[in-house]
Amino acid sequence: MNLDSDLLRSFVAVAETGNVTRAADRMGRTQSAVSMQIRKLEGMVGDVLFERGSRGVKLTRRGESLIGNARRIVSLLDETALSLRTAPLDGPVRIGIPEEYGFTVVAHALGEFAKRHPRVEITVRFAHSATQNAALEAGELDLAVVFEWDDFSDGEILMADPTVWVTSTLNPRHEEVPLPVAFYQNSAWCQTFVAKSLESRGIAYRIAYTSDTSGGLKLAATAGLAVAPLSRSNIPEGCRELTAAEGFPPIDAARVVLRRKPSATGATIDGMAEAIREAFRSGVGV
Repeated sequence: MNLDSDLLRSFVAVAETGNVTRAADRMGRTQSAVSMQIRKLEGMVGDVLFERGSRGVKLTRRGESLIGNARRIVSLLDETALSLRTAPLDGPVRIGIPEEYGFTVVAHALGEFAKRHPRVEITVRFAHSATQNAALEAGELDLAVVFEWDDFSDGEILMADPTVWVTSTLNPRHEEVPLPVAFYQNSAWCQTFVAKSLESRGIAYRIAYTSDTSGGLKLAATAGLAVAPLSRSNIPEGCRELTAAEGFPPIDAARVVLRRKPSATGATIDGMAEAIREAFRSGVGV
């Protein structure tokens, strides 16, 4: 079976708009042309892809099984077309990323960016948000992804990722009194948010583990050494979030923000900023 990419584009457009007319407007085609393409695709697949109703259409079970691959194919074609139209970038770009997103944002954003622009020299710094902000102000970074809990900057919000209490599924340390907790070493944030979230609820606790990285806190939770404050998108396998019903509501309402050095301009930095945005849009995190 040879699938025409235009058929998949029409299929994706109808699925996302829920309406053939709106899909036709998005694609700059007539409604009858889009309807004909959907019928042609259904004939090739051998099954109905949409259920028709008075308010529009929705995917059938067969359509649901096809939509994921269709989106990936259309996205890949768009990326390929963009890479052919865009001249490769070069030069240095310095970025700061929280450790929490090292294997998600960095792997996705930098991997895709490096394939398109192999001559760009990328420097990555993993550090706490306060350190990243200071480096940005000092001109040591061009872009920084940071957590913000209050005193919000004018940075670009990428996602909400609140800090929650996390415990091992096999070792319910949250049932102990006093509560064994993991803290960041010498962290004003822990004192301002983490400690107060416990003290305001009258929860007796003891600091059972300290680390200077989120990886260290994940280890503490996974090993059942302590409950740990972690961003919701970063809960490791073998652990779970403690809920408000259990007496542990979220610790903060953290937002993940992309900040840029005011004097950092140019196509290379613009391209890296867009690669970071795309990594978050494509499903990184919660």
